[in-house]
Amino acid sequence: QVQLVESGGGLVQAGGSLRLSCAASGRTFSSYAMGWFRQAPGKEREFVAAISRTAGRIYYADSVKGRFTISRDNAKNTVYLQMNSLKPDDTAVYYCGAAGSWIGVPTATSQIASWGQGTQVTVSS
Repeated sequence: QVQLVESGGGLVQAGGSLRLSCAASGRTFSSYAMGWFRQAPGKEREFVAAISRTAGRIYYADSVKGRFTISRDNAKNTVYLQMNSLKPDDTAVYYCGAAGSWIGVPTATSQIASWGQGTQVTVSS
C-alpha cells in the first residue's frame, strides 16, 4: 500500500497562490490514479481534482476549474496541485489520495484506498 505525505500548505491572502505537493513511497506510484480532496471545518471532505496514471485524463471540481492545476511526476513519485487566484472559500485541509486499483480517475472519497495526513490551506480576505 502506498504512503502519502502532503506539503506546501500555509496562509495566503485572497488572490494569492500556493503549490501543494504529495510525495508517495514505494516503487508503484505510476500504477495509482491520484486525487486531491479538501475538508473545511464542519463540512464533508469534497473532491477537488484528479489525474489518471499517465496524466491522460484530468478532472476538476467546478469550484476550482480554471484556477487550480493538478499534475504528476511519476519519476519523482509526486503529485502536485497548483492553486491560483485563491479565495477565502478555498480554506480547508487538503488531502491527497491514491485510488483503488479498479479506479481510472478518483472523483469520490469512496474511490480512495490510501490518504495522506493533510495540509492546511488558509486564505485570508
